[in-house]
Amino acid sequence: MNQDSIVTEVILSHNHQSLAKLKLDWNPKKGNYLELEGKTYTILEYHHHYQYQVGGYQLKRISLYVQKTADIQEKTLVNGRWILGNINCCFNAHSEIVRCAVNPQGLCQNCQLFEQKEDD
Repeated sequence: MNQDSIVTEVILSHNHQSLAKLKLDWNPKKGNYLELEGKTYTILEYHHHYQYQVGGYQLKRISLYVQKTADIQEKTLVNGRWILGNINCCFNAHSEIVRCAVNPQGLCQNCQLFEQKEDD
């Protein structure tokens, strides 16, 4: 069975609301971004659902649990992972999901809490 023929359900993580059922032409992973109806979502987790058929188990569908991402313009690729926010700030969460430890929903630009990270 081809990956692009498998139904993928996109579910909003915090309230388990189903956003869409679609067929993706790529293999989603945690931390990837998904654009759906003009909004950007971060994939928090995914589940594969199998069904037993003669000869073994077959992948039948995938569930993606996502959260809405406000603005992904501030991101940097570090060791193969996208890190949100200004990586030069000592409060940066070094996460693909959260920008900042003290201001997780805020933007880094013009942030009053910004503190330059000291070099080790």
